Parts: sequence; structure tokens; C-alpha cells
Amino acid sequence: MEMQRLRYFVAVAEELHFGRASEQLGIAQPPLSRQIARLEKELQASLFDRSRSQIKLTQAGKSLLERAVVILNDYDDACLEIKRIGQGASGRLRIAFVGSATHGLFPSLIKSFRANYPKVNLVLLSMNNAEMLRSLAVRSIDIAISRPEIENDEIHNKFFFKEDLVLAIPDSITIKSGKRLLFSEMKDETFILYPEFPRPSFADFILSICAEAGFEPKNRAYTMDYQTAISLVAVGEGISLVPASVASSKRTGVRFVEYIGPNPGTGLSISYRRDNQDPIILNFANLAQKLARKPDINTGSSMKR
Repeated sequence: MEMQRLRYFVAVAEELHFGRASEQLGIAQPPLSRQIARLEKELQASLFDRSRSQIKLTQAGKSLLERAVVILNDYDDACLEIKRIGQGASGRLRIAFVGSATHGLFPSLIKSFRANYPKVNLVLLSMNNAEMLRSLAVRSIDIAISRPEIENDEIHNKFFFKEDLVLAIPDSITIKSGKRLLFSEMKDETFILYPEFPRPSFADFILSICAEAGFEPKNRAYTMDYQTAISLVAVGEGISLVPASVASSKRTGVRFVEYIGPNPGTGLSISYRRDNQDPIILNFANLAQKLARKPDINTGSSMKR
């Protein structure tokens, strides 16, 4: 049964007049009558009682009208939904993110995306880069918010946000008023590094900064994420290098301080499979870059490449 023919039937059934229905549909009356006759032949049932001056619906016609309205509404809703999905305005988007991203622009990005695409269902998962790469490979996530990016030939990275590093130190460490902390002065402290596995990781990035400053930490403690690292700093177990945006969340027992020494900074990227050009993914990535370019962003620093 053709949907257009069903629409013709509904128009006639609601008007109970072929002339008015043809005007409503924008077609001539003879073709409309032929379409209704074909529908009756297809269904092997009379839909209209034409024996009187005013046509009426038969019992079969009344039953078809009730069902046809539902069918056409469902069909129109389905077409609209598919169109929205095709435009990236509806559907589901599975996003994994590194834990430290929750302190930077990422929360603003999620809020902005929800406002611009309210029909998209977001699924948010916390992972490290290695887990995100595996998840992208098996397509169990659509997008990864990686730090600084996922190095793989099958993954496309769009740079999102760059910020400085700061030292997270126990508040028991005193800094003389007006004196800036030298990174090299921390060489005898225990460095809390993350993650421990897999390697290479952000931990190796921090160790390379230490090497650039002219020392290798004598004491090291490894943990799986920055949240645990900050907790260990709070109880005096050592110090850690963290993204500057982490300092926006105050933590008892921890001081976040700028330092003098090598500071290459760290960044976030929007990472997704090169062979996945779903509009919903591209909409998210493009919105991220627009947000990063806004001049009023004051968390860390943003840049594009």
C-alpha cells in the first residue's frame, strides 16, 4: 500500500467529499477518484458508500481511517527522526573522557551541546587513553576526549584545548612570601605519577619534564588517575604535576602553585575514527572548536591547530 494513496483516502474520509478533498490535496478530482478505486481494489473492500447524495464511510472505511491516521503519523514521525539523525540532531552519542577533563572546557562543551542538540542522548564514560583507543577500535564509543591525543593511524584528532601545568603540593610545604617555586627544587620530593599502566603514558610525559629540568625523581609513587594522585598529595605522600584547570577545584591539604621551569603544557583533543563521519560526531567536534575559540574562556588557554 502506497503512503500517498493512503493520504488520499484520509483526506476524502475526513471531508466526505471528493471535490473538497481534491482541493485540499491540490490534485484534480478524477485522478483522486481513480486512486481511491485502486485502493479499494487492492484491499478488496468498499471504503465509501456512494449510494446517496452524500458519501459515507463503510464499516471497512471507518476501520481503515482509524488505523491510517496512526500509520501516517508514525510514518511522518519516523521520517522526521531519521532526517534529524542524518543531520546529527538526534540519536545517541557515546563519549569517553579522561578524568582530568572534567575541570576544563569539557563540562561547558557538554552543556552547550545539550542546549544545541536536545534530541541527542549523551552517554558519558571515564577512561584513560589506552581504554579509549580499544573502545574506539571496537566501536563501543563514538568520541574520546583524550589527553593530549590518541596516536593511531585510524584515529582522527581535532585539537580542542591547551593549558599549563601546575604543581600540586601538600600545604605542609612552605613557600616564602613573594618567592616563586623552582621546579628543580622539587627533585628530592616523591613524585606521584599517573597512570601506572599502560605505558608510555602521562607519567612518562612528566618524567621527561623532570629530565629537561636536569633531574630524575629519586622517589616515585604510581597511581591510576589524577584524582587518586591529588588524594595522595593531600595526605602528604608527595607532589604531582597536574593540568592548571584542576586547580579550579579546591582540595583540603593541597596547594596548587605555578612554578619556574619547563612547562610544555598539556592539551585535550576530540578523537574519533577516521572512517566514522557520522554528522552527530562532526557536529560535536565542530562545536568543541567553536567553544575553544571564544575569547571569554578563562580556564587555562585555548588554541587551534
